[in-house]
Amino acid sequence: HRLIELGVQPDARVAICVERSPAMVVGLLAILKAGGAYVPLDPAYPGERLAHILVDAAPDIVLADAVGRAALGDAALAERTVLDPNALPNRAHTNPSVPGLTARHLAYVIYTSGSTGTPKGVQNEHQALINRLVWMQQAYDLTAADRVLQKTSFGFDVAVWEFFWTLLNGATLIVAAPDMHQDPTALMALIIRQRITTLHFVPSMLGTFLHNKGIQHCTSVKRLICSGEALSGASVRLCQTLLPGTRLYNLYGPTEAAIDVTAWSCPSDYAEDTVPIGRPIANTRIYLLDTYGQPVPLGAVGELYIGGAGVARGYLNRPELTAERFVRDPFSNEADARMYKTGDLARYRPNGDLEYLGRNDHQ
Repeated sequence: HRLIELGVQPDARVAICVERSPAMVVGLLAILKAGGAYVPLDPAYPGERLAHILVDAAPDIVLADAVGRAALGDAALAERTVLDPNALPNRAHTNPSVPGLTARHLAYVIYTSGSTGTPKGVQNEHQALINRLVWMQQAYDLTAADRVLQKTSFGFDVAVWEFFWTLLNGATLIVAAPDMHQDPTALMALIIRQRITTLHFVPSMLGTFLHNKGIQHCTSVKRLICSGEALSGASVRLCQTLLPGTRLYNLYGPTEAAIDVTAWSCPSDYAEDTVPIGRPIANTRIYLLDTYGQPVPLGAVGELYIGGAGVARGYLNRPELTAERFVRDPFSNEADARMYKTGDLARYRPNGDLEYLGRNDHQ
């Protein structure tokens, strides 16, 4: 309600710079309920990166706690309205009404470095986010008995599903302490103590986590979701040996297409060294194309393009880069359909699963 009073409306960007806490969750929900799009600023990021994002996103309003204020600095906040989610009065008893909000308005803008090192803001709309969350629920069936660990920096889009998939489906969200994602031993203790059923790891961190003494006591974990890097067959087998009651899933997707666009469920007897990234999620099209924009045959290497509901609006304030990477989809019957040119290389396995093979640049 306070954000609406300050003029937040559909497509308005509201920055949020707070340490991981319940106030972070409240702040994100408040921005979305007011109709705005949230721009996450992790206080742990370097000051130069935070300053660039704040200038580029140009939000009139910033949600910041004491840690966020210190990270951003008084000079960066001087011309903006700053609200502390911990300090606002609890006065609202009704949900706000936001006239004109549609599925094509922005939900969030997350900055990704890419190959240039200059952060660029990816604009993701509600329809892309909802498609991703509805697919995830249909695939993994979260219930009110589940307990999901929120440990990913909210500057990465994995955190988007950690927050909203959990809350949309009545599960319990367990918010890790601010720096706990860097401490595998503390994470293990939290998982056991809080009876976590569902969590995410990038594969490199999964490898570190699995070498914890006592890892076999994490028996509450039902779903372990990996994404962000190539997952090795050795990690799959180690996980299944140490946590036999846990299902392991390998997902793939760039920030430019609403978190993830393909998924693969690891079978219990998987013996190969290379782990596939699976098949497209709902309402998503994956194309492997050659340098002429034509589909490659089965087994041949092609660049991965993404079409369908998850494709982002484009990069904020970067029209040339948007035109270069978000191109017309010639394989769709929809007149305005676009596809995202990922720069990733992949091939189809004989069974139709996709296998990630790296980049076509040095990113």
